[in-house]
This record gives sequence, structure tokens and C-alpha cells, in this order.
Amino acid sequence: MPGPYVLAIDAGSSSVRAMLVAADGDVSGSFSRPMAPKFPRPGWVEFDPEHLWQIVVECIAGALGAAGSDGSDVASVGVTSHRETVMVWDRATGAPVHDAVMWLSKQTDDIVRGWSEQGLDPLIRERTGLRNDSYFSAGKLAWLLEHVPGVRRDAEAGRLAAGTPDTWLLWKLTGGTAHRTDPSCASRTALLNLERRTWDTELCDVLGIPLSLMAEIVPSDAEFGRVDAGLLPSRPPVNGVLADQQAGLYGQACTTPGDAKNTFGTAGVLVVNAGDRAQPVPGTTSSVAWQLAGGTAYEYEGVVFHAGQTLHWLRDRMGIADAEALSGDIAESVADTGGVYFVPGFAGLCDPHWDRDARAAIVGITLETDKAHIVRAALEAMAYQTLDNVDALAAGGVSIPMLRVDGGAARNDFLCQFQADVLGVPVERPRGLERTALGVAQVAGAGAGLWDAAGGPAATRRIDRVFEPLMGSAWRDQLVGGWRDAVATTRAHPPARAAAARAAAPDAPAGALPEQSAAPAAPRTPSTDEKRKHDEQLTLR
Repeated sequence: MPGPYVLAIDAGSSSVRAMLVAADGDVSGSFSRPMAPKFPRPGWVEFDPEHLWQIVVECIAGALGAAGSDGSDVASVGVTSHRETVMVWDRATGAPVHDAVMWLSKQTDDIVRGWSEQGLDPLIRERTGLRNDSYFSAGKLAWLLEHVPGVRRDAEAGRLAAGTPDTWLLWKLTGGTAHRTDPSCASRTALLNLERRTWDTELCDVLGIPLSLMAEIVPSDAEFGRVDAGLLPSRPPVNGVLADQQAGLYGQACTTPGDAKNTFGTAGVLVVNAGDRAQPVPGTTSSVAWQLAGGTAYEYEGVVFHAGQTLHWLRDRMGIADAEALSGDIAESVADTGGVYFVPGFAGLCDPHWDRDARAAIVGITLETDKAHIVRAALEAMAYQTLDNVDALAAGGVSIPMLRVDGGAARNDFLCQFQADVLGVPVERPRGLERTALGVAQVAGAGAGLWDAAGGPAATRRIDRVFEPLMGSAWRDQLVGGWRDAVATTRAHPPARAAAARAAAPDAPAGALPEQSAAPAAPRTPSTDEKRKHDEQLTLR
């Protein structure tokens, strides 16, 4: 179908995609490029903001070419991006003062630890719905202010601008005329007052973040600015900005309180529509889902740092797995993991544990273990981590009767079935897994008046398959019990204790360990009889 089109730009952690979406929701052209981060020091993860922009420009040109468009039929633009990453740039020249500090980077650990020692954890949690953790943006901004020469001076003089990737891309798209963000992106910085949806001036002052750095916060479907004519000749408005997980929630038509989706991307993220009030639940975070003409919706969220990235590690570092779409075949070549559990705590554990000192581990290996067992354990870990967050929400009174899934690894039938089995609820997979770009396209198109905001996602979303739970409860309880013992093992791992000891006493010898507590029990392996029953279930399937 010819234009008018919405151009959706989706800047993820490891790739960028541009997509032309027609009024009927069909994708007329799409183009993507990978984006590799930098690792300047152990634990540091950064990227060049200008390189990100160059990739975005290439993807826009590629999507236009795929649709046979010269750009004159683009009526609106939507921008979604990965969150928590922060960059600072010069307002006059547009030049970044330093590489962007990514969400996964741990170079801000000392800063957030210092805030904890000042007793700021309760204030940050109460005001923002988040935790005082290096995962969020506040510590990254503080790091740039403290460690890059001249940045604090220039920031206090009003010469610099800061933002998450959406803000940077909006600045570039509009030729430096728009320094804005929306509440969904702002709510992941640990600087937004969640109730008022404005920057918390008291918190910014306490943390030493000049308000002059911060972008203007406007509704998610506002007119953020117009695209520079050198990029798109029609100079369309940017009518939609959403953080990527919130855009995925919208694209999955999770517009009713209790609707839930889990994205199996680089990270794994469970997001649940919380309605018009943010109620904190222990073990998870609360954020703004979106602020649209129809009102504001909040969300509960549980993040795991490593989902699809675990499979990438197996493929790229270990050479024992194929791409996500093929790893299901490897996993199903064995009846079970043989008692092996893979806990992917490469950068610690996020929700609901919040233990950044934990380390990844593969436990339960025997002489009979081969690569298929490890690949299967890695896939099962993705589902177990989702279960941990679902259980945390259930303990807080939030039930999830069905889970919608998306992201690259959701193509894997084995993963989706195992997820349904350990949750005990249906798992629904849509046709077309790029729900993030489609979600922000729906918001942008509605903001431009191209279609109805309320009916857009539900009207264009199609179901590919529903995975019903098939596993017996006794077998499920045994498997989940083994997983939880394996997680406990990683949290008591000597390197994790050593890291905690060095953090508490920086002058201690490198090999010094705190006094060891009793080690947790070894992960349980299901009995022979239970395995026999499981094999019977597999045969029935």
C-alpha cells in the first residue's frame, strides 16, 4: 500500500532498525544494521554517539529504498531506543563530550555505592520507582560530570545537553532544534518523579545533576519537532517517542491493566501494564508505560541482563551453538539438560535478585554432559529468569494469566513451550516479532492523525501461535527447585564474595575473601522415576 507512511526508528542495544509502516499496519520497507559496543576497560560498556547516528541514517535510507520511497510520502516519525544509556553533547556544536555510557556498564559502581552510604536508597526508590543501581542513568550522568574534564563546568554554564538515546536521535533528526524526551524514557533515569512525571529537582540537586542538562519532558504522542529537510524532504513531524520496552508493550496491545509481555532480546524484560497508578512491588521496578492523549499508564518491570546475549556468548565465545533460530533443534536433540543449569549472571543478577556481585555459572556438569545439554540449559535459563520475575509480582499481588512474547529468541519454539511449561500459563507469540518498532509507529501515526490511537495495536496484531502448558506440576517443581539452588550457588561464588569484599575494603589484598558462610545445597537433579514420567510427556507431545 502506498504512503502516507510512518517511519519508525528502533535503536536497540546491538542493532538499529528503520521501518516504513503503512496505515493498515503493514510494513512496506525495513532495514537494519548491527551496532557493536566498545569495552574500554573490564566492566565498562560504551559506544560512539556519532556512530549510532550514522547507522540510523543508513537504516533510514535502506528502509526507504526497500519501500521504493523517496521520503516525500513519510507523514510522521516515531523513535524508540534502548534505555538507561546516557550521553552528553555540546549544544553549540552537537559534538559529544565522551562516548555514551551504556546501560550494562559498571563504571559507575563507586558512585552509586557512595549514594547508598549517604542513605539515599530509600529516597531514590520512593521518588522514582527504581533502585539506586549503576544500571540506571543517574550514576552515568554523575560519572560523566565527575570524570570528563570540563563537563561539570560547561554543564553548569548551560553549554551542554544530555539525554538517553531517544533524546540524542531526536536532536540529530531535527538538526539540533529539539532537546526533548517522553515520560517513558525519562522514568528509567532514576531522576524522574514518578508521580508528577517531571524531573525531581530535589533529587537532582542531591545527586549533583544540573537541571540545565536535562531534556524537556513532553507526552509520548506530542509533536517533538520536525525532521531536517536534508534527511526527509517532507520534513515530517516526530509524533511518537517511547522507550523500547514500553513500545513493545504497546505494540503487543497490552493496553489493559494486567496485560503482560516478555521480550527475549539482548536482555530479557518482563513488562506488565499497571494501569493509571504506580504501585511498587518488591523485587521489580515501576516506570511510566506511556503518556498519551487518552491518559497515562504505568508499568511493573522485571529485567534480566542476559537473555539472547547468552546464546550469542555460546556461539561467539564458545563456538558451541548456532543462531537463536537453530538452537531449538540443538536443545531438543536431548530429552533434558542432564541436571545441568546455566545461570547467566555475566554482569551480576538483575530483577528480582539485584545482586551485581553474582557471577555466571554452569553447574551440574558430568562426563556425560555435551554441548546440547549446555545449549538447552541456556534456553531454559531464559524461561526460568522470566519465572523469577513473575513470581516476584505474584508475591506482590499481581497475577499474570497469559504472557505475550517477542524479540529475536522468541522464534524458538522450544523456548516458548518451556516458558509456558514453567509458568503454567499460555504463552502467545505474534506474527512479526518486531513489536517495538511497530508499537512506536502506532503511537506516532495516531499522534499525526493517520489512525485511531485506541484501536491501532489490537487491530493490526496477529497471533502466530499459542503455547499451552503441558508439563506436570511435580516435574516442574523439581526443575524450578534445581534452578533456584543453582542461582544460590552463583550468589555465593568466591569471585562474587571477593568483589564484595574489595568494594567494602578497597585496600584489602586482591586474593582476600570474607569469612565464608555455609555453601548452599547442590542443585537438585530430578529422580529417575520423574525423568521417566517427563519422557512420557515428551512422547505425548
